[in-house]
Amino acid sequence: MRPLTGELLPLDLVNTRPATGDLLATPGDLRAWLELQSDRLPEEFGELTDADLAAVRAVREHTATALEHARHGRRPPEAVLAALNEAQRAAPAVTELAWNGDAVTATRRRAGPAGPRLAAWLAEAAAALLADPAVTTVRQCAAGDCVLLFLPAHPRRRWCSATRCGNRARVARHYQRHRPS
Repeated sequence: MRPLTGELLPLDLVNTRPATGDLLATPGDLRAWLELQSDRLPEEFGELTDADLAAVRAVREHTATALEHARHGRRPPEAVLAALNEAQRAAPAVTELAWNGDAVTATRRRAGPAGPRLAAWLAEAAAALLADPAVTTVRQCAAGDCVLLFLPAHPRRRWCSATRCGNRARVARHYQRHRPS
């Protein structure tokens, strides 16, 4: 199954854990997901190891737990928030200044190995979403067998994807209305 992408980065990360299994089971799976997200991440991460995958999966689990609480207006567990903060601290961000020949440029970079850097970027994106009042509008797909999350652009949106779960729901309703008695 191909990961659903196009939501906010923390939602895309949490959505790599659909009801059918884990889409980040190997470092290769993580690499494929990063390629889908390449325009949204500020750097390349090179070769990824099992330890790097474990760091990203930990951020994913903490993000999922925090979102489940925050989107319902409840306080996330302190340990979860502390873990997301620690992931960010593991690869501190610095705004690096340079001269490009015409002007000063500022590029945000993180120090350290690939896994902690990647986990820090993802934890930072999760922190931004958790602190945004829009977090309470994050919804779970209305399809009974889907656990994916989305931030609705329209208040009537019910499914993670109109082509994925929406079509299945419409076909099932049509079948129910038109099946022989």
